[in-house]
Amino acid sequence: MSHLKIAVSGSSGFVGSSVCSALQSTGYEVVKLSRSQGDTESIISWSPAEGIKTPSRLSGVDALIHLAGKSIACRWTPGAKQEIRKSRVNATQILAEQISALDSPPPVIISGSATGIYGSRGDEVLDESAVLGDDYLAMIAQGWESACDPLKDRGLRVVHPRFSMILSASGAALQSMLPIFRWCLGGKIGSGNQYWPWISLDDCVSGILASLHRKELHGAINFVAPESVTNAEFTQALAKAIKRPAFLPAPKFALRLLMGEMADALLLSSCRARPKRLLDAGFEFADPQLATFLEKTYRVAKARWAAQKKCGRQ
Repeated sequence: MSHLKIAVSGSSGFVGSSVCSALQSTGYEVVKLSRSQGDTESIISWSPAEGIKTPSRLSGVDALIHLAGKSIACRWTPGAKQEIRKSRVNATQILAEQISALDSPPPVIISGSATGIYGSRGDEVLDESAVLGDDYLAMIAQGWESACDPLKDRGLRVVHPRFSMILSASGAALQSMLPIFRWCLGGKIGSGNQYWPWISLDDCVSGILASLHRKELHGAINFVAPESVTNAEFTQALAKAIKRPAFLPAPKFALRLLMGEMADALLLSSCRARPKRLLDAGFEFADPQLATFLEKTYRVAKARWAAQKKCGRQ
């Protein structure tokens, strides 16, 4: 397997950079799709608006892992919404059309999606067969997945990892939460009853690599930990991990005032997603339980802070 050539878009992002490192450490040849560099042996020039400059560069590649897309963690102005759609749906449509026209397209395409595709569903358990939602994020994710239809029509194996909140000591989600909780300013969000699907970065990367070779993995795959937790349970577990209280709830009205529509979609919505297809395939999670993961991750974060502080004194 070490001779396989894998193309990756979004290679400089949070998940993409970790995927590239994991592939290279395993012996794969990685070719990165880049918006800022011209074609080289290890770089394929592309843009979300125009696609790949030289589509034939993907001929003979063993797989494409497509992770590029504008972050949804921003205030959703009309302009931002348009950019999110362009970067996810439109860019994927262009890529899919270019790949499907190749004589020797990559036989495996892993193209990102999100658990937001289900909408806010209370405590309903949602596996990959669940009915899809109809709010903004759900429609974006549905368009994102449908953009790959030309690849499926061509007979390629297409995998849609439906990403949940991806956690690591270096990730934006925990990096934004840890200081607040260390200052004893953390607490549940809204009622705290909403389910927050999550997965560790290590399990996310392992799931992507497993999807490269396991032929039974195709279509939608929920990338979530097997343990479902509510926001209140999440915040209590985080507070316990760092040995701080969590008694300052964030009211809905304040979040909506600060973040607008995004607050309802990302923080106040409830998605009790279950990783049925990963479990059925025998995938073993390294981090199945939130409390254990957060305790381990906080130790890593503390060691990093101590090292940075030491370097600052030198």
